[in-house]
Parts: sequence; structure tokens; C-alpha cells
Amino acid sequence: MPVTVTLPGPAPWGFRISGGRDFGKPITISKVTEHGKAATGDLRPGDVIVTINGESTAEMLNVEAQNKIKQSPGQLRLEVER
Repeated sequence: MPVTVTLPGPAPWGFRISGGRDFGKPITISKVTEHGKAATGDLRPGDVIVTINGESTAEMLNVEAQNKIKQSPGQLRLEVER
């Protein structure tokens, strides 16, 4: 079941990602910084990111997803699959 997590900006967001089209795996939260924005927003390691600010991650390379997250204005909206 998808869960939408909205983090107030600006960066740092407090999480790391792994996977992407170039790795043949879905983009996934690999690490959440303790007491960071992601932890406060209830992101968890293992959450699969389905969309970044409404844009599907299905065909994104890892670097594309990182750039979308880094360049997110004001807030960051992620839809994740638990």
C-alpha cells in the first residue's frame, strides 16, 4: 500500500537511496539519519520510492533520482511502498 511522505525543505533530507534502472532494482531508502527530517517523516530503510514529487521512479537512473531529490524546492514529496 503506497504511503505519501512530505518532508519540509530545504535539504538535507536525512536519507540515502540505493537502486535505480542502472542497477536493475527499484529505488529504495537504504539509510535514514537518526533525528533527521526523513526519520521525523517516518521514512524507513527498505521503503521503495514510487514517485518523487509526483514523478514516477520506474525508469529513473540512481543519479537522476538523487538529482530530483537534491533539487527539490521548498518541500519533498515521496510516495513509498512498504
